[in-house]
Amino acid sequence: MNVTKAIIPVAGYGTRRLPITKTLEKCMLPIGNRPIVDYVVRDCLLAGINEIIFVVSEGSMQLEAYYRHNVQLETYLSERSKDDMLALVEPPAGVKFDFIEQPNDGRYGSAIPVALAADYVNDGESVLVLMGDDFIYNADGSSEAERLIASASEDGAAMIGVNVAREEVSRYGVIQRSEPGDYQAIVEKPSPEEAPSTLINVSKYLLPKRAIDLARDIEVNDKRGEYEITDVINKYVATGGTISIHEAVGEYLDGGSVEGWLHANNVVVRGKD
Repeated sequence: MNVTKAIIPVAGYGTRRLPITKTLEKCMLPIGNRPIVDYVVRDCLLAGINEIIFVVSEGSMQLEAYYRHNVQLETYLSERSKDDMLALVEPPAGVKFDFIEQPNDGRYGSAIPVALAADYVNDGESVLVLMGDDFIYNADGSSEAERLIASASEDGAAMIGVNVAREEVSRYGVIQRSEPGDYQAIVEKPSPEEAPSTLINVSKYLLPKRAIDLARDIEVNDKRGEYEITDVINKYVATGGTISIHEAVGEYLDGGSVEGWLHANNVVVRGKD
């Protein structure tokens, strides 16, 4: 199917990475010489995405600055015969970047940025929804987003599942599959013995317009006090939608913790697990 848009939520304070996130947004933390979010964006571009919809914190400018021209820097490089470095700083060609500010109104949760971006999605469209502080890394340069799109159900929906060791499942939301193998539910932090699979949810989806619109009216989750995208997905399935599961080929890397960030740098920069 033809998918051309991606929603990438990046709002929030990044409290797990304080104090560095006091001045540097979590999605901008470097993996090698690139911010975490740029690995998400580049994976999207490989999959044919030509419009990226960022949902950012109020007053945020760091991401917009990264994805626009810096004329002064580009002129500096050209005047000093460093034209080979221009490709490192120029925005990707042929890509539209949209920036939506998420209000700091006390509401919190992964469904809110999706609801805010709903007007950018047309009837009949499916869009990628990918968090901006973690990514699937393929050392061979292939695109996990492309594989996710290719795995879509008939109604244009899919989600990524990442395999982990069974003894680790109690740290995550684990995917339960239906008899045909599609999404059925998320089991939160089950014991290894009770886990329905070893596939964890990493909040990377392909969702059709109908699912996106459901995010507008989703109610707060009573247990967590948040507006959650998994509740949107559950409602979509409960009302007849089908979501296929794509088991990630690449390695899941997460910059949300110091340990995860260090590991991601080792994998990407040094090629080590």
